[in-house]
This record gives sequence, C-alpha cells and structure tokens, in this order.
Amino acid sequence: MDESILYAIGQLSGLSWLDNFMIALSWLGDNGLVWCIMAVIMLIRPQTRWSGLVCVISMLLSLFFCNLLIKNLVARPRPYEMLAWLQPMVSPLPDYSFPSGHAASSFAAATAVALACRSGKWPVAAFATAILISFSRLYVGVHYPSDVLGGIVLGLFSGYAAQNIGRRFFPRFFPSKIAVAKRRC
Repeated sequence: MDESILYAIGQLSGLSWLDNFMIALSWLGDNGLVWCIMAVIMLIRPQTRWSGLVCVISMLLSLFFCNLLIKNLVARPRPYEMLAWLQPMVSPLPDYSFPSGHAASSFAAATAVALACRSGKWPVAAFATAILISFSRLYVGVHYPSDVLGGIVLGLFSGYAAQNIGRRFFPRFFPSKIAVAKRRC
C-alpha cells in the first residue's frame, strides 16, 4: 500500500513549479524551522506567550520521542533506499524513516497552538502548514505514507501532552480553562 501511494504521488512530479514548491515546504520543516519561528513570534507577544510556550514544549516532546527514541528503535530504511524507481528530490538523509520527524513536529506544534488558542488565525494556519509540510515529505520521496501517518499521531500526542505539562509545571503562564475556551489568538 505504501509503495502504490508513493508511486501515485510520484506521478505528480515533473512540474517544476510544483517540485520547487514541495522542496521549499519540506525545507521549512527542516529542524522545525517554521515552528521555531512561529513559537518565537508567539513568545514575544504577551497575549500569545503561553501558546508559544506550549508550542515549544510540544516540539521538544516530538523531538525526543520521534528523532531520539522511535526512529532508532524501529530503524526503518528510507523509501529511496528500498525502491529502485524512487529518486528523492532532496539530499539523502542520515537517519531512519519511521516516523516522519517533519510530520511529528508539525502536528505537535499545530495541536499545541490549537489547544492553547481554540480559535483565531493561528490554529488554522498551523494545521494547514502542518498538512502541506507532511505531504511534501511524500512528494520529495523521503518518507512512506505510514511514516507520515505515524508522525502525525505522535505529533497529536505531543501537542496534547505539552498542554498538560505546561499547565502542571508552568501554571503562571497558563490561563484558566474558561479563559482558554474564549481566547482568540
């Protein structure tokens, strides 16, 4: 199933504008770049500071569980190492494939922001960006669909856990649940 989905996505490639767009999206997710920038912006603004803190916590959880723990335990080779017909659009990567770190960090940050803000432009923009970055990893040929799905699940868990960790260990930064429900970011 993974191979057939990758093959179908590979049929979309060849349009230079789309290829360049997907490579750029994938680059934005490198090392959580776009999410780090978003977290810094949120940390600077007093009205979104606590949302930024949740975002940082979620990305740290995602980094630990995805890149340091699960990738090394599962040790799944990248698809371009296993499928002769697949040529990645980006440089070969030194780590393993499962789960996708880009998907994990993207959905961790998006979930954390959505739980912290509840409404407004930040959650919508975060999830739209997370979906695009996750898809770009399939498009550029560095992950199987199940890698991305695993990253999404791990990211959702990390975002939810970050909210709870933040409330427990950084209570002065977090408003009450009622204030969060009404809060627009």
